[in-house]
Amino acid sequence: MPKKWYRLDTAALIFPAIARRDWCNVFRISVGLSEEVDPQVLQQALDDLRPRFPSFFVTLRKGFFWYYLEESGRPVQVQPDYAYPLTFMSSRELRRNCLRVFYYRNRIAVEFFHALADGRGGSIFAANLAARYLERRYGIEVPAGDIIRDIHEAPRREELEDSFLKNAAVKAAGRREETAFRLRGSKEESGFKHLITGVADTKALLEASHRYGVTVTSFLAALMAQSIMGMQDEVLPKKRQRPVKITIPVDLRRLYGSKTLRNFTLVLNPGVDPRYGSYTFAELCSSIHHQLKAYATPQNMAGMIAANVQPQQLVVLRLAPVFLKNVVMKHVYLSTAEKSGCLNISNLGNLKLPEEMAGYVQRMEFIIGPQLSYPNNCSVLSCGDKTYINMIRNIRESELERRFFSGLVELGVPVEIESNGG
Repeated sequence: MPKKWYRLDTAALIFPAIARRDWCNVFRISVGLSEEVDPQVLQQALDDLRPRFPSFFVTLRKGFFWYYLEESGRPVQVQPDYAYPLTFMSSRELRRNCLRVFYYRNRIAVEFFHALADGRGGSIFAANLAARYLERRYGIEVPAGDIIRDIHEAPRREELEDSFLKNAAVKAAGRREETAFRLRGSKEESGFKHLITGVADTKALLEASHRYGVTVTSFLAALMAQSIMGMQDEVLPKKRQRPVKITIPVDLRRLYGSKTLRNFTLVLNPGVDPRYGSYTFAELCSSIHHQLKAYATPQNMAGMIAANVQPQQLVVLRLAPVFLKNVVMKHVYLSTAEKSGCLNISNLGNLKLPEEMAGYVQRMEFIIGPQLSYPNNCSVLSCGDKTYINMIRNIRESELERRFFSGLVELGVPVEIESNGG
């Protein structure tokens, strides 16, 4: 029987093209349990998920015209968590599997090559893995719902679709934005990634955000912008400064009603230009919040979708061999994608698990890696009554984390700090 294969979705096309030894776009979703993980049961649970979530059990293949994903002939083997998060996924590893599953004490962690899915799709897979593990380990039954799926049903067609193709406008939006301030530092030559996690009380974070009339994402982005502006003030005079913009992924499922488990996210870059004057924190909150509200509309995002979809439909590009496509996509990415922001804040929001899992799941976390050309990134996930803010970097300096978490405490949000030694 021939193996199933999947076209890369529109967002995924870029990831194989720009991957390199010191950067590979991988993210992690982890689940902290109340008891130590049994690896044998975890392996059984993972194997159980394969028929229900086939698009996650694939390898990356290189065709003459495009990369594609093909059903893997090998099982994904669970393994002890042996190193720092998000180690490089080599092309050799991706030809075996695009997914890793780790365990360490009471933690289950899944790492995804970004061509498989975005954070929302990955969090659904990880939550279902945890649910199936709990069912096998403790004999409970976790009901299907918004996040948890019935593993006995066939995969739904809408879960496998490229939702970008369905929702593109007829006219593409422009890509050009002014270059933002670049964070710098002393790069870790070993490839080590420093991870600092701020554990905040979700209620306190919501109350602080609501005092300024904004969402948690806008609140955190404003604080991050304030922290970066302070750092820029120390190294550049006002007339030589650059805009400070925070890259924020927008989950398009909410705008278009999509059920896809693949990538369906685009980014916006709200921010301010310090050369225009100083900003209070309240002004930063208001500005970023209203920029997001103004641009995260179905009509505007459809134009941005079209800017990604239309080039791949050009006959000259469709007929070009994959190595030539790689050259073009690398150039476009380096000239536009990472010049418009200082770093990402990727917030998956509050992941609401079924009550049947509540006594077993203590926490969930979301970790993204540094980008190709800037050294810091931030990812956020709320689970239960806690919000986990993960700040990762591939440089030695921790000034941004110090400013950001200190500012959070000053704004009335107590934070417990954890670190992997960075």
